[in-house]
Amino acid sequence: MSIAYIFPGQGAQFAGMGRELAGQSAAARDVFAEADEALGFSLSQLCFEGPDEALQLTENTQPAILTASIAALRAMEAEGFPPPELVAGHSLGEYSALVAVGSISLSDAVRTVRARGRYMQEAVPVGVGAMAAILGADETIVAEACREATALEGEVCSPANINSPKQIVIAGHTAAVERAMELLKKRGAKRAIKLPVSAPFHCALMQPAQDRLSADLEGTEFADLRVPLVTNVDADAIRSGSKERASLVRQVSSPVRWLESVRFLASAGVELFVEVGPGKVLSGLVRQIVSDARCLNVADTASLEATRAALAGTPAASSGN
Repeated sequence: MSIAYIFPGQGAQFAGMGRELAGQSAAARDVFAEADEALGFSLSQLCFEGPDEALQLTENTQPAILTASIAALRAMEAEGFPPPELVAGHSLGEYSALVAVGSISLSDAVRTVRARGRYMQEAVPVGVGAMAAILGADETIVAEACREATALEGEVCSPANINSPKQIVIAGHTAAVERAMELLKKRGAKRAIKLPVSAPFHCALMQPAQDRLSADLEGTEFADLRVPLVTNVDADAIRSGSKERASLVRQVSSPVRWLESVRFLASAGVELFVEVGPGKVLSGLVRQIVSDARCLNVADTASLEATRAALAGTPAASSGN
């Protein structure tokens, strides 16, 4: 059975994530220790204990989720889990995927995404930008509403996360996002929900953050990938470290093409998706996209044991491939 590992993005965080795994697994514990040393403060304490207010700050959220995800991965590896044939990550999760396939070191990754979070927060003053989840409207209708919402005002509003056939997130100037929400309600969207986020990610307003991150990424070493990764911006598999660096630059202001990425994985023969890290959001999206997909997750010791048991009878697990 062909397996893909998928890694969650921002929104999966919660106080307490990774604590149990770190208590049970030396491999997971070592990940948190390395992240603490790389950042120069106790990220592990923030993950394990909060407070929530600090954990919700984008510059903390991003390295925290990445570290919790890699801790889960290292615990899996220490237990002899079958390796993936392909990997992918949602937004921030693409960095976790890169650590997983040996393209970038954990220390470089946590430092990079902490800066990424700060740059994204600082790109747009608080209140100027917004994001909204649109449920029950297809991509063409959402894109057209975004164009209409900005046609007269010269503002930004565009699809930011194309998550599934049932869920698209839009981002841009607050007033434009609100106009698009009203248009989409009138055009049959089941729901249009303003999201409690601190900045309008993955839209043109993030260009200042993209420019700043580009300079950081140029100074970061990227090795070629041991396993192909399906990128957010192109929904295609790559193994080149230099191509991935360029992809991460574009990712900041480009939409996350998760729907197409999952369809690519399925078309490549993936039958089993293992979500590695906090939460099960991606598993839910995968099931919306590929109705017969098999999804498992590893976030703590209970889910690690359950996933190990579920994998025990698969051909991939039996053969070690």
